[in-house]
Amino acid sequence: MTVNSSTSLTAHFVSSVRDVPDALWTLEHMPFGSRVFWTALEDCGAVSAQSGWLARHMVLFDGERALAFMPLFVKNHHRGEYVFDQGWASAHAEHGLDYYPRLVSSVPFTPVVGARVWLAAGVALSDVAAVLMQAVRELAERVGASSWHGLFIEPAQVEVLNPDDELALRHGCQFLWRNADYADFDGFLNALTTKRRKSIRAERRKVAEQGIRAQLIEGADITEADWLFFYQCYQRTYAVRGQTAYLPFEFFQQIGVGMANNLLLIVACDAQGNRLAAALFFKDATTLYGRYWGAVLDIDCLHFELCYYQGIEYAIAQGLQYFDPGTQGEHKLTRGFAPVITQSLHWLRDARFMDAVQRHVARERVGIQGYFDDATAILPYRETAIKPPAE
Repeated sequence: MTVNSSTSLTAHFVSSVRDVPDALWTLEHMPFGSRVFWTALEDCGAVSAQSGWLARHMVLFDGERALAFMPLFVKNHHRGEYVFDQGWASAHAEHGLDYYPRLVSSVPFTPVVGARVWLAAGVALSDVAAVLMQAVRELAERVGASSWHGLFIEPAQVEVLNPDDELALRHGCQFLWRNADYADFDGFLNALTTKRRKSIRAERRKVAEQGIRAQLIEGADITEADWLFFYQCYQRTYAVRGQTAYLPFEFFQQIGVGMANNLLLIVACDAQGNRLAAALFFKDATTLYGRYWGAVLDIDCLHFELCYYQGIEYAIAQGLQYFDPGTQGEHKLTRGFAPVITQSLHWLRDARFMDAVQRHVARERVGIQGYFDDATAILPYRETAIKPPAE
């Protein structure tokens, strides 16, 4: 499918990331912008028409020159998005209107902030933003989509994509650990209040006194047996909630080969060497990303040890600036993870609902800001300590 703009720019819609020109793979420096990551999602079937992630990725051309790529999916559900608009769907249904399908620009199953338009070298988003958004609207008309949702968009792109506030700007709140050039984990603990320092040491001691140790396995050293154990743990995390895991084993096999330098697996073992739990992290030059975890036994504080404290230790040892532990979880606050505001943009084709959503998200932003302020106020850092920089 092709949409011609009023300028010389032309938007093409492709059904596979393999059809995205090489010049547009400009986010390879981060794991979730990697071509390997995206092709693995397709190859394993996690992103497909059958899974409800029907790809209609937008590629913008000026003649034969590829300028920009916007991931775009036609969806009939909300799974794997982490920004919740089911209430908007219910409101449509109450008025006899279809909310589905809807268009979504996101990294599937990955609530990590980043660019949602990938640009060729030398291209500014401001040069193409208006054409991109017009093409989104035209696609919505063609496929009968009620709306478009751009999720977890980095702030710089939010400003350019929504210069006149025509889109609904929605805020959320996640948590992020920042490195204040700590020498080691004790250096981090010394920045905390006495109460929190004692609490974290007590949690770690609970795990250590059971003879449990953590084994860090990086990249190419992750074996097939390691992946099989990790996947057993990952599946159990969903199964105990009566759900099915989003990603099949083949996905992890493929990224294990193709993007090994971006992967860290931490496995918990007991004193006899039996494996108890596993946590998979992604990483780049600045950030550690906690993504998937599971355990074959429920052991008090093991989740905190494997998913938070081991991650902090690793980030400090590697000189990483940030540790993003994943979405949700106020318990992260007391463990040194500070609140951060996330942003998404939304457009609804029905002007009446667009107006209602604009008013809703404006009220919601006030509440999110209040939550952010309250969460910041209870962070456990000592007043006299060297604290991580605020952003």
